[in-house]
Amino acid sequence: MTTFFLPDIGEGLQEAEIVTWHVGVGDHVVADQPLVSVETDKAVVEIPSPTSGRIAALHGEPGDLVDVGAALVDFTEGDTTDPGAIVGALPPVEAAADEGLTGDRRVRASAEHPVGRATPAVRALASALGVDLATVVPTGPDGTVTRADVEAATAAQGPGADRAEDASVEPLRGVRRAMDANMTRAHAQVVPATVTDEADIGDWPAGTDATVRLVRAVARACTVEPALNASYLGRERGRRLNDTVDVGIAVDTEHGLFVPVLRDVVPRAADDLRRGLDEMHADIVDRTVPAEHLRGATITLSNFGTIGGRHAALVIVPPQVAIIGAGRARDAAAAHNGQLAIRRMLPLSLTFDHRVVMGGEATRFLNVLKLDLEAAS
Repeated sequence: MTTFFLPDIGEGLQEAEIVTWHVGVGDHVVADQPLVSVETDKAVVEIPSPTSGRIAALHGEPGDLVDVGAALVDFTEGDTTDPGAIVGALPPVEAAADEGLTGDRRVRASAEHPVGRATPAVRALASALGVDLATVVPTGPDGTVTRADVEAATAAQGPGADRAEDASVEPLRGVRRAMDANMTRAHAQVVPATVTDEADIGDWPAGTDATVRLVRAVARACTVEPALNASYLGRERGRRLNDTVDVGIAVDTEHGLFVPVLRDVVPRAADDLRRGLDEMHADIVDRTVPAEHLRGATITLSNFGTIGGRHAALVIVPPQVAIIGAGRARDAAAAHNGQLAIRRMLPLSLTFDHRVVMGGEATRFLNVLKLDLEAAS
């Protein structure tokens, strides 16, 4: 019998939620046949079979949270399990149900190993919550401490930890769970600073595509001031200036916040950018956006002004070092060609990671962004 373990298919996330199984016990499958759909890192993705064989057991049911590296499927015949997308070596370990967690059923890999081993994301969470990893009992693969272990330790230390489960508490799932993980990591790692300004867009022709203009302006600003289109490598205490400008576009939906990535925007024409934005929106509405389209942004744009608000101190998700916000445009009195006039003003916010970006770099970036937006076309 061989066992297939859940591969790492998210950035920084330690688990995935089972949406639906595509196979059953006793079924014969072939390599690359879809086994299960899971939701992680804001996307519903299919996990393919790494081998051909017959299904002996399925670990978990729809709604269960399965840790990365935990047993997912047992095969009675077939080749040795291909680790596929698993990052790093995850040795086979026994899977055991963890019944001590409040609210969630979980399938876990457990073994006897030293206490305190954890990924950087879990260490950041422990630091943010004030949890000493040396006091946490690990339940992850190869004796690692998982996110759930840290959360369980926090609950045990908190007031009223021994009271009955509160039925009114809604467990975070899917998109909200991904947001929880990303925002906790950002809060623990980033040193944010924000600068703001306003762009006079009164000369825009009627029907101007505001989002395309914003993306174009971001591309221009990144070209002039590449320090904002960088990745900060915290462990190495260094940065990498990215060769392309890949803009994450924050999209608010009824399911939560999605940030799909518009790739290599510098050389793309306006109509090409609009097609890309439309395709991204359609994928999000249909919940079919590929997981790889939610990863790898080098800088993020939030056009929150379509909903409301003027300026904002936004949240940077590492390893990015900057996020741009566009607030709600308004008519205001402003100087124009030496005269006082009523002009259309667009509020702009730039939040940057002050660990690696200097204030001068940020303000120069914002100046280029503003000037590009103020052009008539």
